[in-house]
Amino acid sequence: MPLDTSTTYRLTRLRLDGRRWNELRLLQAQISTNPASSGSSYLSMGNTAVLCTVHGPAEGKRSETAGAAGAVINVVVNLAGFANVDRKKKSATGSGGGDRQATTELANSLRDAFQPHIHAHLYPRSTITVHVSVLSSDGSLLAACLNACTLALVDAGIPMPGLLCACTVGMSGRASTPAVTAESAQIGGIKESLDPLLDISAPEEVELPYMTVANTNPMPDITVPKDEEDEEDDEYDAENENQMLSIVHMDSGVHVSYLETMFAVGIDGCKQTREILNGVLKAAGKRVLMGEAASGPDYDDE
Repeated sequence: MPLDTSTTYRLTRLRLDGRRWNELRLLQAQISTNPASSGSSYLSMGNTAVLCTVHGPAEGKRSETAGAAGAVINVVVNLAGFANVDRKKKSATGSGGGDRQATTELANSLRDAFQPHIHAHLYPRSTITVHVSVLSSDGSLLAACLNACTLALVDAGIPMPGLLCACTVGMSGRASTPAVTAESAQIGGIKESLDPLLDISAPEEVELPYMTVANTNPMPDITVPKDEEDEEDDEYDAENENQMLSIVHMDSGVHVSYLETMFAVGIDGCKQTREILNGVLKAAGKRVLMGEAASGPDYDDE
């Protein structure tokens, strides 16, 4: 009989892969993986791996940009046939394996997330095409795609107010009951544990209710002079602004008494993810600067 989170976590306080409740899976990422595109990225969160390419901004078709004040984002998602545990056959059109309905919903979610996020007004009557290829799906797929698209858009030079970072958070135990009732419940003589779990894997998605949350870190306005008396208020406002959620996506039900806890853990997970993505971008920028310095012209002092 296979182990499941509902029985093992109550005893060990460890999840199936050995992580604690607030630990992310190994997150690795690269940018500029496809020189033929305007921007590209590769990102893996645990065993979930995603490739993303961005083409544009380019002149769009009149039918696509009609009525739009700025650039229009088109998202195409391809789920590889070997991405899931059960291999999918290719469709009759040869567009790749996977569930067409699932990829359509994922593409719509990505488009709805980034269309209001980018500064689309800077590129009127143009389109930005984002191609997402899912190589492996082992949980937190929407969060991985959001993070990969963020890196690819940055690599393409698309202006945004900040990095849109995402993660998933679930709730262990019977999260459909109120918190007061569930905390006093015991199963087999052991008190049931109702803890939020960060960065859900595929087996945990099957068992537990979970949500995907994303937020951004808006850049501070440095053009307005700040008085010393207002520094504390500005720090408080910036802190609250960074706590705002941009995306909340939930496919399963959870009692309302757990939402505040799940939101808090999700925001902390987005903060951890943002630190990793910032490190990836800084390392890539450093490599570019070092390459330009090495290949630049030599000037002799006269």
